[in-house]
Amino acid sequence: MSENNGVVGERQLVVFDLNSEAYGVDISAVREIIRMQEITRVPRAPEFIEGIINLRGKVIPVGDLRARFSMPGTDRTEEHRIVVVDVEGTDIGMVVDAVKEVSRIPSNSIEPPSKVITTNDSAYLTGIVKTEEKLIILLDIAKVISDTETAALKDVQNSPEAVAA
Repeated sequence: MSENNGVVGERQLVVFDLNSEAYGVDISAVREIIRMQEITRVPRAPEFIEGIINLRGKVIPVGDLRARFSMPGTDRTEEHRIVVVDVEGTDIGMVVDAVKEVSRIPSNSIEPPSKVITTNDSAYLTGIVKTEEKLIILLDIAKVISDTETAALKDVQNSPEAVAA
């Protein structure tokens, strides 16, 4: 048997809950995971952006993935986290219900998303991971936010309100 037990390759994922479903993003896109903190609202931000936070002297825009995916809102709990991700060189925080684990997933356990559930607006869905316990929906976090929104987020980061924060 080969050194890697026959596994062609594997991906390391940060797995989080959102609306009682498991989602995963490639760990290479994740800068860090932090506890919820006060978010300062900023006018004219994209609709799903809650505002900004000051993370060790750096202004980070924070979005709510529930709002981004048109899911119902929920009261925040101790489990909620902000996952700070890199989107085209810009750090952006994404609020999730809970971060569950970092998993190593064999590449051969990833299936492409069904054409029935994908549309032009869902290019961020990159696959489905089948584990014994659950299905994990894989996201390309860079595609969750459109180019127009990324540009708007850079404007939010550099706004007078953000500089004052």
